[in-house]
Amino acid sequence: MAAIHELTAERLDGAVQPFADYRGQVLLIVNVASACGFTPQYAGLEALQQAYADRGFQVLGFPCNQFGHQEPGSADDIAAFCSSRFQVSFPMFAKIEVNGSGVHPLYAHLKAEAPGALGTQAIKWNFTKFLVGRDGRVIERYAPTTTPEQLRGPIEAALDAATPPG
Repeated sequence: MAAIHELTAERLDGAVQPFADYRGQVLLIVNVASACGFTPQYAGLEALQQAYADRGFQVLGFPCNQFGHQEPGSADDIAAFCSSRFQVSFPMFAKIEVNGSGVHPLYAHLKAEAPGALGTQAIKWNFTKFLVGRDGRVIERYAPTTTPEQLRGPIEAALDAATPPG
C-alpha cells in the first residue's frame, strides 16, 4: 500500500494535489458533508486551521455523499457553501467515496492504518477524522461525535512531537 505522501487527490477546483506537498505537516483529514447534523463542525475545523496553521498544521476536507446523501451538490455548490457559511480557508477536495468498491486510495490507506471500533475499517458517518503525524502515519482515528475542540490536545502533542525533517 502506498504511503500517504505518495498519493494525490483532486481539489474542488479540479487541480491535482500531491500529498507530498504536506510532508512534514500534521494533518487532520475529515470526510465532510454540507447537510449533516455534524456540519456545524466546519466552524471548529476552521478554528483549528487558524490556530495551528503557522505551526505546520493543515485541515483537509473531503466531501462525501455516501451517508444519507448529505453532500449532493456540485464542486461549485460545496465551495460556495463552505465559503459563505463557515469561511473555510483550509483545502477542500473533490467529492470522493470513503467506503466500497470506489473508495479513494487515501481513505483505503487511512482505514488500513487506523481501523475503527472492533477492527472494522468502514467509515460509519460524515465527519470521521484522522490525525496524521508529520511522518505521514496515522496517529489516531476519531468518531464524528468527537468535536474539533476536543482535538486541540492531540493536535498540539503531534505538533510538538517532532520537528519536520530537513
